[in-house]
Amino acid sequence: MTEQQHDAQASAASSPRVAFITLGCAKNEVDTDRMKALIAASPFTLVDDADEADVAVVNTCSFLVAAVEEGVETIFDVLNSQGFNRNHGKLVVAGCMPSRYGEDLSDELAEAAAFLPVDQEDSIVSVVADLTGVPCPQLNNPLDRGAAALYGQPLRSEVGPSAYVKISDGCDRYCSFCTIPYIRGHYQSRPYEQIADEVAALQAMGAKEVVLIGQDTGVWGEDLPEAPSIADLLEKLAQRFPDLWIRVLYLQPEGITERLLEVMGGHDNICSYFDIPVQHSVARILHDMNRSGSTDEYLQVVARIRERVPNAVLRTTVMAGFPGETDDDIDELVGFLEEARFDFTGVFAYSQEDGTVAGRRSDQVDPEVREERAERLRDVADSIGFARTGEHVGQVLEVLVESYDEDGEAGSVLGRTRGQAPEVDGQVHIADARHPNGSSVVPGDIVKVRIDDAYCYELEGEVVS
Repeated sequence: MTEQQHDAQASAASSPRVAFITLGCAKNEVDTDRMKALIAASPFTLVDDADEADVAVVNTCSFLVAAVEEGVETIFDVLNSQGFNRNHGKLVVAGCMPSRYGEDLSDELAEAAAFLPVDQEDSIVSVVADLTGVPCPQLNNPLDRGAAALYGQPLRSEVGPSAYVKISDGCDRYCSFCTIPYIRGHYQSRPYEQIADEVAALQAMGAKEVVLIGQDTGVWGEDLPEAPSIADLLEKLAQRFPDLWIRVLYLQPEGITERLLEVMGGHDNICSYFDIPVQHSVARILHDMNRSGSTDEYLQVVARIRERVPNAVLRTTVMAGFPGETDDDIDELVGFLEEARFDFTGVFAYSQEDGTVAGRRSDQVDPEVREERAERLRDVADSIGFARTGEHVGQVLEVLVESYDEDGEAGSVLGRTRGQAPEVDGQVHIADARHPNGSSVVPGDIVKVRIDDAYCYELEGEVVS
């Protein structure tokens, strides 16, 4: 070992160690990775396990009561772990819970050493320095330099074949059941230049797909100078990065414009994938949710997508048991799902949340009834989704390989088609995966696969030339 290597090893061993635990949605994953990148650019050391850390950061979700409960349970799991206590570890509660509950949270969780709301997460290095007593030079707004580099490093700690890119934060919809606007504030679009710089950095790190996310991606750009649209953003990214798969999530129905359909149907590297969380289809319920639309209007949106983008894959989200909902309303929602035939449908039972308009209503549906209705919707959605998945048998599809299949035989890999979003839509299982020249298929490869079988939302196939 050289003297320089010895010094570097000694420095790493003596510097405070920081671990991150992420709960909630993909937007939280992006926020955590940004904090990791800031720590990586500091004198502190990243570790994977909270038991080995001097500082553990739990990036929380508080969208639903269940998410808050999971956050509290995770926090106390860390606080009660032997290794963390042996290190006299300090716990930082970050993300949505501090943003939602503010000072009340510090009263309830006195065991936490610090709280870091969403809009203060970029100060993570200073927080760790204060908690550990280890001085650290101030990072002078490194994020303002653009997302492509952070003190000579990309703005991510690690990148796989697929990477999320947050194109906005906050929300101005104020749906009556939702706490997000109170947690993340008003809608703010990231300028194209920042997004493109980050995409370029991710591609340089090996990403083959970028997934654009935000609370409401369809209104991206309306708050920027010259008011560009999400269609403009997609077209510019598709032209600049022709070798990347580009996917966009969380498009509200109103965001499905003719211009968007033209752009998505006109670029092969934009995944023909439409994630449209309708929440319900009954006009009265949607009105009470502070949303617009109806069963007929949404069916027209679905038909327009399939007419303009013939190979389109559609995902949606629906909610059962909203206050005032009746059995007839659920019947109409079931009929909508049966006619729309979404490829993937996420189903949730309504959660009565403090601080929301819907949460204050007196006509709450009994929790058991909510769950029963949600289960009925899941059965309908799965019946349709399994059949839609089975329609791919016999097709040859491009697959982005993401990982090795630990449960399969040697040489087996897992990947996704353009019609499968990360983490939510199932995968393609490829046994003995080899290129036509005989070399092994590895994560990051894009290969053509003949689909031979389907089970629920999972596909199986083999590589073809």
